[in-house]
Amino acid sequence: MMNKRLFLLITRLPAIPSWAAGLTVTALLSMNGAYAAGATQQEHDHDHAHEEEPLDFSGMDIDEAVHDKHGDQHDHGEEHASHGEDEHGHGESATHAELSDTQRRLAGIETIVVKRHSLGEAISAPGEVMLNAYRTTKVTPRIPAQVVERHVRLGEHVKKGQPLLTLTSVEMADAQGALMEANTELRRVKKLGRKVVSEKRYVTAQIAWQQAYARVNAYGMTKQQIDSLIKTSDAARATGKFQLLSLQDGTVISDDFVVGQLVEPGFPLMEISDESLLWVEARLTPESAARIALDSPARIQVGARWLEGRVAQARHTLDQTTRTLALHVEVANPDDSLHPGQFVTVVIEGQEKQEGIVVPVAAVLHSPDGDWQLFVETAPGRYEPREVEIVATVGDRMLIEGIAEGTTIVGKGAFFVQSEMAKGGFDPHNH
Repeated sequence: MMNKRLFLLITRLPAIPSWAAGLTVTALLSMNGAYAAGATQQEHDHDHAHEEEPLDFSGMDIDEAVHDKHGDQHDHGEEHASHGEDEHGHGESATHAELSDTQRRLAGIETIVVKRHSLGEAISAPGEVMLNAYRTTKVTPRIPAQVVERHVRLGEHVKKGQPLLTLTSVEMADAQGALMEANTELRRVKKLGRKVVSEKRYVTAQIAWQQAYARVNAYGMTKQQIDSLIKTSDAARATGKFQLLSLQDGTVISDDFVVGQLVEPGFPLMEISDESLLWVEARLTPESAARIALDSPARIQVGARWLEGRVAQARHTLDQTTRTLALHVEVANPDDSLHPGQFVTVVIEGQEKQEGIVVPVAAVLHSPDGDWQLFVETAPGRYEPREVEIVATVGDRMLIEGIAEGTTIVGKGAFFVQSEMAKGGFDPHNH
């Protein structure tokens, strides 16, 4: 039989949705059953010192009753969760990272054995990429001529001796004709021999041939081209046409002309340069330049990359406008990533040097607590963090303290290792 108080409580329920009312009634009936069972037990147990009072909902709003019951459940759940955290080690930080061969290969992780090196003070300056003047040539005519044909284009790689363009010139035609005449006369004299031809005629023919040959050569024809011309003994070939050849291996970096254009002697038709070894011009104050020696190591920052170079030249006169001294840093450019006119940052090592452990800048990272750290390889694929102190930084290299010479560290891919260790620190079971 339903408890009287429960019946009165149900009759006083406010208007609530049907689904909520059904759940509420069900919950109250369940509590009533529990109360009834408890009352039966109390009737048979007279030794109880304190009898449990029945649930009294008469002065309580139904929402408050349900809330109290749920609140008790949440409190118990929180206590259990807290207990579970202690059991499984919530919040514990991982002390190392372990990576498989596949992970190391995909992440590009590379290890190095640290050694002691000397590292000079860092002298930084803005720089501009320039052509290496010792590896650059200009292609110019030596006589007034007209461009009749182009054989290579801008940006094309050429080899030494490769034809670049064909010209024609009146002066060259006269020189070619004179050479053909002199060559014919010399051959005739030689054929007659010394017994028939006087010494004077023989010498005169020989000098005329030499002068004609030298003039054609001076006008721009090579020895091979001249030999090909006189072998034919055909005067009709003296048309004044000749080719300009490349004087070196390199790239066509300029060709400021059009076919049919008349050009004067010295006009730069093309410029060929070997861009595999460029100059970076760095401008420093005289005081800073005095602390740098020739052949000093230098590093050039291009975006996120660092390239190695050396100081190749130093001017001995100041720029009148900026009052700075220019240094030329020689830098290899095998992948053609540098181009003349590009602005870069140059870091040159000064003559005052310090000894210590030198590592790549990419190997040193900020730890979660803000200190500097790198990762030591304690076993294949196992890396542990080690705190270090930075003494000096020059370009992409650091002089540090905190590890011994001969230690194997992560030189490339340290950020990935740090990320993997952080993942291990957030594992609720500390796996």
